[in-house]
Amino acid sequence: MNQYSLKREDIERREIETLAPYAALSSKSRGRVYPLKEHPLRTAFQRDRDRIIHSAAFRRMEYKTQVFIPHEQDHYRTRLTHTIEVAQIARTLARILRLNEDLAEAIALVHDLGHTPFGHSGEDVLDNLLRDRGGFNHNRQSLRIIDLLEQRYAEHPGLNLSYEVREGIAKHETKVQLKIAEFPPDERPTLEASLVDLADEVTYNAHDIDDGLSSGIVTFEDIRQAPFWPALNLGSAVGSLSVVDDKARYALVRRILDVVATDVATETENRLRKYNIASLDDVRHSEVRICDYSPDVRKVTRELKEFLNQKLYKHPKMQTMSEWAREIIETIFGRLSENSSLMPRRFQEMLLTEDKEIVIADYIAGMTDRYAVKMYQDFQ
Repeated sequence: MNQYSLKREDIERREIETLAPYAALSSKSRGRVYPLKEHPLRTAFQRDRDRIIHSAAFRRMEYKTQVFIPHEQDHYRTRLTHTIEVAQIARTLARILRLNEDLAEAIALVHDLGHTPFGHSGEDVLDNLLRDRGGFNHNRQSLRIIDLLEQRYAEHPGLNLSYEVREGIAKHETKVQLKIAEFPPDERPTLEASLVDLADEVTYNAHDIDDGLSSGIVTFEDIRQAPFWPALNLGSAVGSLSVVDDKARYALVRRILDVVATDVATETENRLRKYNIASLDDVRHSEVRICDYSPDVRKVTRELKEFLNQKLYKHPKMQTMSEWAREIIETIFGRLSENSSLMPRRFQEMLLTEDKEIVIADYIAGMTDRYAVKMYQDFQ
């Protein structure tokens, strides 16, 4: 390699010199469950990112529903395209705030690996089927995938990712918070992990509106009547509603993304100063959230969520899809419960040490939409 090439030590030194004092440094990672010799060219978080991208679970997200069944239209988001969009926004925000872009990207890329086929509808079905086994949670499943289910290395199970990436999954902010002893509840995660939480929310709010408009379920008139229309100054973004076309839709989505993401960067900078955050230790023991929206934009995000809930998620077409998903997953779960030999050998081997219901859920959660549909049809 020539004098201009960067080795791992060079990248780690550059992190120390250029990142903010409260950023997570790859050279200061809390390590991995199974110790791993350092790579000569890539940092710990870069290796995490690469391991995630090369995993089977990551590739399967291409054929998993985000909101709409992908095969109904080529342009709808899938779980994979949503994940890529979250990673892009997370990296942008991390760069603005001088945080570790590689860590933010890795957490963003891994955060949805545990999602079931058919989006949140599939998750709700499995949660109900496993109610006597602690339920189903896609964050817990993401950890299970990277710690156990991915089998790519002879030396250990799982992907053996760094503590900081795994912590970002365990402490991903959703309606159900995981309690795992390995990740102390009195410690906040890195700012990079917190940014991914917000990037995820920013992304799905804007892009679910995009897909809703594309589907025809949501209309421009619906949005014009919504309380967030004036707050986001969407009228100036889309121009005259007499021309309602794809360009107007894209302009609206860009406006939502720009306003909300910019607000996250600004509010986070304000809080870093206000609470005198000067180190990662300060972040972990802060009594308040550091990455956040301003009060005005938090109100807007609540309005966006409520709008999507009423106009899109509860629409009869979406409810029909949920019932279809329930029928498919319940049928597959029932047949596999009766005859576990229908599962691949590695899942049958897991039955020696794991509850049958958990193993069946592992198998179903890993399915793509189309694989689940095919299995359901085979069972008819």
